[in-house]
Amino acid sequence: MLIQYGQALSNYIYDIFVAKFDFWLAFGLAAQLAFAARFLVQWIASERAGKSVVPLAFWFFSIGGGVMTLIYGLVKREPVIIFGQLLSNIIYIRNVMLIFKSRQKESQTLSG
Repeated sequence: MLIQYGQALSNYIYDIFVAKFDFWLAFGLAAQLAFAARFLVQWIASERAGKSVVPLAFWFFSIGGGVMTLIYGLVKREPVIIFGQLLSNIIYIRNVMLIFKSRQKESQTLSG
């Protein structure tokens, strides 16, 4: 029985990652890697600062990976991915806008 489960798992993995491999699967995997890289960026920045920080690069990886994942969802017609990434990207873009707005105010305060 255990051997059957192992074979079924092996066939499942083969079917997903080998038999069905195409450009969009590679694109989707790249999108997930870009999106996941944001956590690595935040972790490294936080370790260097000795406290939790969210660097601007975190938001660019969020937007880049999110947009790529949204495109993947649109092409594959996956409503859960489309809905989730559409809303998430709106929030990511708004956060970047607020960061730039805050930095402009700080630079005006320092120079003025």
